[in-house]
Amino acid sequence: MADFDFDLFVIGAGSGGVRAARVAAGYGARTAVAEEFRIGGTCVVRGCVPKKLMVYASRFKDDFADAAGFGWSVPDASFDWPRLVAAKEKEISRLSAIYRRNLDSAGVQMFESRAELEDPHTIRLAADGRRVTAKIILVAVGGAPMLEPEVQGRELAITSNEIFDLPHFPSALLIVGGGYIAVEFASIFARLGSKVTLATRGENVLRGFDEDMRCGVRDALAHAGVKLEFNIMLKSIRQNPAGGLCVSLTQGEEMQADQVLVATGRRPATGGLGLDKAGVELDRLGAIKVDAFSKSSADSVYAVGDVTNRLALTPVAIREGHAFADTVFGARPTAVSHVNVPTSVFTTPEVGTVGLTEAAARADYDIVDIYMASFLPLKAALSGRTDKTIMKIVVDGASDRVLGVHILGESAGEMAQLLGIAVRLGAKKADFDETVAVHPTSAEELVTMRTRTARHQRKAIGPEGPGAAVMAG
Repeated sequence: MADFDFDLFVIGAGSGGVRAARVAAGYGARTAVAEEFRIGGTCVVRGCVPKKLMVYASRFKDDFADAAGFGWSVPDASFDWPRLVAAKEKEISRLSAIYRRNLDSAGVQMFESRAELEDPHTIRLAADGRRVTAKIILVAVGGAPMLEPEVQGRELAITSNEIFDLPHFPSALLIVGGGYIAVEFASIFARLGSKVTLATRGENVLRGFDEDMRCGVRDALAHAGVKLEFNIMLKSIRQNPAGGLCVSLTQGEEMQADQVLVATGRRPATGGLGLDKAGVELDRLGAIKVDAFSKSSADSVYAVGDVTNRLALTPVAIREGHAFADTVFGARPTAVSHVNVPTSVFTTPEVGTVGLTEAAARADYDIVDIYMASFLPLKAALSGRTDKTIMKIVVDGASDRVLGVHILGESAGEMAQLLGIAVRLGAKKADFDETVAVHPTSAEELVTMRTRTARHQRKAIGPEGPGAAVMAG
């Protein structure tokens, strides 16, 4: 490797790239990282971390109201948006500095510059035009929000990149989209006091999630005061002379808003990286095609995280980055499994989920058993709150193996993390049943649901052929 300036050059100092760099340096690789924005990537700077901080902020309104039921007298509360933004910025600056210190302590050289490939081993640093070479290049630049290209006035809209740092709190906010980013910000801003409208082209929110969780989130958003508009799209945005924005929707409706947040998806940020010069193949969405070990079509170029569009979750990017370093520099070939990955949607109440949805299980298994419970948590007995917790266990009726678990309720994300271990290890429903409950908790319902609520059995395929196969139950 002596013919190159570095053994490893990482483009992108997000969670996946930083983990890969640190682990590779630990194996003795001469490592460098280039980052054109802020160290920490989307998750730390303008994603998961600031979003979760705002989720916490949004829940205090309910907490203040609930306190009265427990004997507390709470003065009238007020919310200060600039103060929250400043506190958020202080925390992410602290985290970004920790990332930098960790890279420094690992002996990784840092370049604060955009980096572009000129060939399979050469990187040009845009800040000063300097060129460096590396035996291995890892692309970990993540993704970027998409703005609808056909929408007139789209430059007046904001994305999840800008929502965290608005100079003024929007009293009226239109959110376009129905995915997890859209519903999370709808939940946050409605609870902080904004008049929120959520418009989506679908018939429900959270496409791809379990249907009962989707309906639960939809109802919770409506209960929080979010106006839901389904089967509708953004048509145009224009500046209102009197202030704010005037928005036209495809159903002919017009509305006024202080801000329009477009949250219709993210795309791998591969544009302008010079990947074609290195022989790196992209898919139709611009994602880097990689094998099980994160290697691209160019032997010297690897990619991890959202830029590969495998599973766009920060913990997955971290796991991929670590596995890459183990494989290439640690002589420990490691492929990351993208099956049974737990995740959460931080609405209020939140969703925690792992494994197959009911619909996916019914498509793949002959017999699917459903265990489901809906109840008011103990806290509601005194708070008077009516938000129900929903828990659902999807089971292979033939083997008794738990295929998926889905929860809507307080701390659902925390539960999903632990359930991910059980589902990954192939736990059976009988294992859940034989586990002693922790009482009184909401989580105990997961091990006390003994009555099957539904069984779906695929009918035998008759002489008419596969098209005759239907689900019964």
